Amino acid sequence: MTRRRVLEALSGLILGMFVSMLASTVVSSSLPVIVHDLGGDQTAFTWVVTSTLLTTAISTPIWGKLADLTNRKLLYQLAIVIFIAATAAAGFAQDPATLIAFRAVQGIGAGGLAALSQVIMADIISPRERGRYMGLFGAVMALATIGGPLLGGVITDAFGWRWNFFVALPVAIAALILVQTTLRLSTVPKKKVSIDYLGIVLLAVSVSLLLIWVTSAGTDFDWWSVQTVLMVGIALVSAVLFIVVELRSREPLIPLSLFRDRTFTLSVVASIATGIAMFGASVFLSQYMQLARGATPTQAGLMTIPMIGGLLVASIGVGALVTRFGRWKPYLVVGAILLTAGSALLSTIRYDTDFVLVSVYMFLLGAGVGMTMQNLVLVVQNTAKPTEIGVASSGVTFFRSLGGTIGVSVMGAALAARVIELMAGAKEKLATTIAGLGDEAAYWAQQLESGAMPKVSDMPETLRVLIEDIYAQGISHSFLIAVPFAVLSLVAIVFLPNIPLGRMTTTERMHAGEADLATVSAPAAMGTLTATGSIDTTTTGAGRDKDAE
Repeated sequence: MTRRRVLEALSGLILGMFVSMLASTVVSSSLPVIVHDLGGDQTAFTWVVTSTLLTTAISTPIWGKLADLTNRKLLYQLAIVIFIAATAAAGFAQDPATLIAFRAVQGIGAGGLAALSQVIMADIISPRERGRYMGLFGAVMALATIGGPLLGGVITDAFGWRWNFFVALPVAIAALILVQTTLRLSTVPKKKVSIDYLGIVLLAVSVSLLLIWVTSAGTDFDWWSVQTVLMVGIALVSAVLFIVVELRSREPLIPLSLFRDRTFTLSVVASIATGIAMFGASVFLSQYMQLARGATPTQAGLMTIPMIGGLLVASIGVGALVTRFGRWKPYLVVGAILLTAGSALLSTIRYDTDFVLVSVYMFLLGAGVGMTMQNLVLVVQNTAKPTEIGVASSGVTFFRSLGGTIGVSVMGAALAARVIELMAGAKEKLATTIAGLGDEAAYWAQQLESGAMPKVSDMPETLRVLIEDIYAQGISHSFLIAVPFAVLSLVAIVFLPNIPLGRMTTTERMHAGEADLATVSAPAAMGTLTATGSIDTTTTGAGRDKDAE
């Protein structure tokens, strides 16, 4: 395939990924405003994000399995439709519960877009050349991540936050048209589709209960309580049953045989840590800018540009270097080091930390994510069987999303618990400050007592400084949780087998495999049946001569 034809084929995929990223990031800078307007608290804020990540994680291996069994182009178009319909519906939410529900449906479509784009790319581009195009995907993701919060902030300040959910509709329609007209894939041999429904249910129950327990324990009930025993117990039993079902299933959701491959197993470990850093940073840095530095949604979007700049530079630059030299491991190791350093440094920030330093920390974290995120998928695709590209690619994406889901939940729970603790410790100081606000005292006392997320930018200066300090300490505490996972990612990447990147696409590898199967040994009198169907008797003779010798 020429470069021009590859770019034409990828145009619909790139626009589809762009619209999914845009629809997600356009609301990231306005989430504190959205949750405040809907009367939600910190737990609601966490679940607005977690619900999408959870369904993305659970649906990703399902999409990957379907990709190995049926029409990948049609699946990609279906994922776009599901995603954008749920996104538009979320714009009409009247309470946090409804918003969370539509965001959960949104995650199902996002899972398809994330998994299928990697699988389809493997169909048309070899691993060696894929680095360049994965860098292009990274650039598009960075553009959506940069432009999304900025656009979302402007829309929120000018027209209201609900319009953030409608802005991606025209782009989605364009993506559907492009995919239909430009994407041409080889016909996948039709197989009987067998979905592991029991595995899906068990996985959903196990992960969901653990997340509900993490976000609710310590606030709605004690860590050591009957609720804890029931939730954790059922989650563990469901996880064990899931493994049993996967071992016995004819078409398992996640083939456990994949874990026999050292490359896949270590990439999964590294992807979990990358997911925690990536999703945790995107969620809680926006909160930090608005709740700890009093920024508006538009300002918060502008203030996170250093992180996206790091992601953009690293993703494009490393992608080009991987394609040119065929080496990937040094860049992954450096990326993991930057990921660890960025997470550790962000755990030290306060409300009055010099923003130049905060920008450097964000850049390091973004560069680490840019170097590791797409390349971990590339490494797995390079060693996976052609018939398992779908489940292998979606497996890495699944665990990255799962890591992000668990990471956001744990970091959100840690943030909420820390804020409650600091609020209690500063009770007298807060009371004195509020009492000095005169006519506004009753209003702000009621706002803080309600437990709803505060709008810090509207607070009087004396109260705002106290609240900013409390939230800054809480958010920096939550970033500390990501550090050990980043270290684990570094260890996993160091031990990854350094296997050179291949030069054949998945389709070419599959055809080569079929040709090998067609070349069979026949009885000596029949000669050798070649892949073209002709009989080569010279080989047989040579074989006899050799045996005679």
